[in-house]
Amino acid sequence: MSAQPDERKPTAEPAGAAGDRPTDRTPPGYASREDVPEMLKKLQARKEKHKDRSKVYRVGNVIVGVVLVVAGIFLSGPGIPGPGFLVILLGLGLLALEFERAERLLERVIVWADKAKDRAQRATVKEKVAAGVLVALLIGAFVAAAILYDIPLLPV
Repeated sequence: MSAQPDERKPTAEPAGAAGDRPTDRTPPGYASREDVPEMLKKLQARKEKHKDRSKVYRVGNVIVGVVLVVAGIFLSGPGIPGPGFLVILLGLGLLALEFERAERLLERVIVWADKAKDRAQRATVKEKVAAGVLVALLIGAFVAAAILYDIPLLPV
C-alpha cells in the first residue's frame, strides 16, 4: 500500500519556530533588519543567551526588574528628585529578557530614541542655534523667577 495522504515529511524546524520569534521580526518603521538600531540587535542577542540561564537566575532577574520599575515610578513622582525615567528603562530592559510585552515597549522606546537621534543629526545649524537659545532663555527665566519669587533652589 502506498503512503497515506495525511503523512507529512519532517521539517527542519518545528512549526512556528522561525518567524514567530521576536528576534526574527523587523520592528515597525524599519524596512529591513539591516536598518534596525544596534541597541535592538544587542537586546535580541542578549535575550537568546538569557534563555539558557537557570530558572533561579531568571526569576531573580524578573524580581529585580519589577523592583526597578516600581522604584522608577516612585522616583518620577512630583517633588521626588531622582532619575525615575532612567530607572524605569533599566527595569524594563531586564523584564524585556523574559516578557514579550516589555520587549515590545522597550523596542518602541529604542526606535523612538533612534529616530530622534536621526532628526537631531539632520537639523540645520539655524535649528540647532535656535534650540540652544531657547534652552538658555528657559534657564534664565527659571533663575530670574527663583530670585524674584524667592524660590529655594535646594530643598534645605
